[in-house]
Amino acid sequence: MRYLVRLLELLLLVLLVAVTVQNSAIVEFKLFLGYSWNAPLILLLLVFFVAGALVALLATFTYSLRVRRELSLLKKELRSRHAAGRVTKDPSDALAD
Repeated sequence: MRYLVRLLELLLLVLLVAVTVQNSAIVEFKLFLGYSWNAPLILLLLVFFVAGALVALLATFTYSLRVRRELSLLKKELRSRHAAGRVTKDPSDALAD
């Protein structure tokens, strides 16, 4: 199985190198106020792919922080209920409160 995975990785690498060679033409990327940037197409594709991945990671990170904060608040509430002696045996019973 390990050899099959390595073979697929090698095949993917060869395909990516082939795409890179095919898209090595210089293109002009026009910006605001008349500025432009000349670079190989594959470089522009890579830059925008990385930027999109960073935006997705940032969105996921903020969601993760929100969920983690909610979890810590729920744990505090559970600890305070335990200290007051109102802990139920079944967590679903706490929904009835």
